[in-house]
Amino acid sequence: MIQVKNLSKTLKNGHKVLDGISFTVNKGEFVGILGPSGAGKTLTIRCLNGLLKPDSGEVIIDIGNKQYDICKVSKKELRQIRQKIGLIFQGYHLVKRSSVLENVLIGKLGQISTLRSIFFGFNDAEAAEAIKALERVNMQSKAGRLVAGLSGGEMQRVAIARALFQSPGFLIADEPISNLDPSNSHIIMKMIKPLSENIPVIGVFHQPELTAKYCTRVIAIKEGKLIYDGDPKLTNQQLVEIYGEELNQLQEELIVSNEISNHAPVE
Repeated sequence: MIQVKNLSKTLKNGHKVLDGISFTVNKGEFVGILGPSGAGKTLTIRCLNGLLKPDSGEVIIDIGNKQYDICKVSKKELRQIRQKIGLIFQGYHLVKRSSVLENVLIGKLGQISTLRSIFFGFNDAEAAEAIKALERVNMQSKAGRLVAGLSGGEMQRVAIARALFQSPGFLIADEPISNLDPSNSHIIMKMIKPLSENIPVIGVFHQPELTAKYCTRVIAIKEGKLIYDGDPKLTNQQLVEIYGEELNQLQEELIVSNEISNHAPVE
């Protein structure tokens, strides 16, 4: 479970970027965060893994049958907690000069000692576990390939496998399909959705048509405030209320992306 209570954050210039954000995500839920540019979506996500400390509020998480308030734990505790938070980023955050398998193993680098990581590395059992994670995203055949030679869709699959290898208590996806064409975006969303059967999954997205299809719930943030929490299938009027003038741009980008996708092979 992830329980967010009254998150607020004000910049030094007095601008309130988060204003009383509250929501809960449980096991079995795949929750998408929508909203216009600069709404506070990514800032909210950053509070969930301790990268941003709010001025007030709580982020209560259940990991290992224990509850923690991310906003109040020590730096040492936060490092330990982050080892159980799966992260998928827009930019993949992979080491391109290393192999696919090595990148997956990096997911547990913080869970082994510094001495072991320098002199011994991971054992055969851990490597086998990493291969199983790659099997779940259909990338096991490319375990020995350098990441630099992969396509964007393949890189994101490796990033998902790395998160799975961590055995996370919950999964955060920060714009995981923004760099992908529609065909590969569907593939990645199909891979992420089943993960919510075992752990809470929450992500920031710019594609309401995809959150409507794959997410179990959607929350919308606008001007730092939560303005919607409910059914992922939004009406056009609701989309207008959420995005305003930016909705036209999103719709135009969707049309262009679909046209490109119709003439491109699936990765």
